[in-house]
Amino acid sequence: MKFLFDRSIRYSGLRIGLVACLAMVLVWFGPLPAWAATVSPKLEEQVLQILRQHPEVILESVQAYQQRQQAVVQQARQTFLTQIQSDPQALIGQSPHTALTTTTGDRKILLIEFADFQCSFCAKAHPAVKQFINKHQNQVALVYKNFPITSIHPEAMTAAKAAWAANQQGKFWEYYDALYSQQDQLGESLYVSAARKLGLDMAQFEQDRNSDAASRSIAADVELAEMLQIEGTPFFALQDKTFAGAVQLTDLEQALAAVQAS
Repeated sequence: MKFLFDRSIRYSGLRIGLVACLAMVLVWFGPLPAWAATVSPKLEEQVLQILRQHPEVILESVQAYQQRQQAVVQQARQTFLTQIQSDPQALIGQSPHTALTTTTGDRKILLIEFADFQCSFCAKAHPAVKQFINKHQNQVALVYKNFPITSIHPEAMTAAKAAWAANQQGKFWEYYDALYSQQDQLGESLYVSAARKLGLDMAQFEQDRNSDAASRSIAADVELAEMLQIEGTPFFALQDKTFAGAVQLTDLEQALAAVQAS
């Protein structure tokens, strides 16, 4: 909170800075912490008085806080984008991916997709992503990261675990296509029927999708997405370019052209 003290001292000294700090906690962070539980009525009145006389203190403090948060996000994303080029294997981990190298052994450009199987925008982007990868399969590799937004998509986590299980038998991309092309049918019936149509070992499929390993893998993807402050799906990173939403083939082509020109 140092930035708030520095700003407040200009008005009425350190005590007002403390009062403004308490006001900031009230306005921005909600209830006062335990150390401030015994704030006297007099101090409360001083807080209100500060707000009346200098409302800009709170506004400026909020803006400074937001700027600091944005800087943290930018740094995290820059580190992520740098790692795509410097240590891609560590970033990919156990995530499903298409072939990472060309037939001559050269490393491909990575397109990393953070997505949610129940997200309508992800389903809309899916045909374009698939067409793009098929067209540029000798140049670009697709890496899939799970980011199920369970607060609004009740089937997202279950679908992600089923796709993870399909990946254990080398059928992720076929299962991925099945889930997105039949998104309106997400549920237990689809998960089982899609696995059977792909000829999966059903006993292993059931064991894998209910395993701790599936949960840990998806949780690692979610942790990365949250660190990057990804607010929605789909979110893409192509080399050092990031973009989001229901992308069209032209969007992906333009991003690739920009990467190749840089």
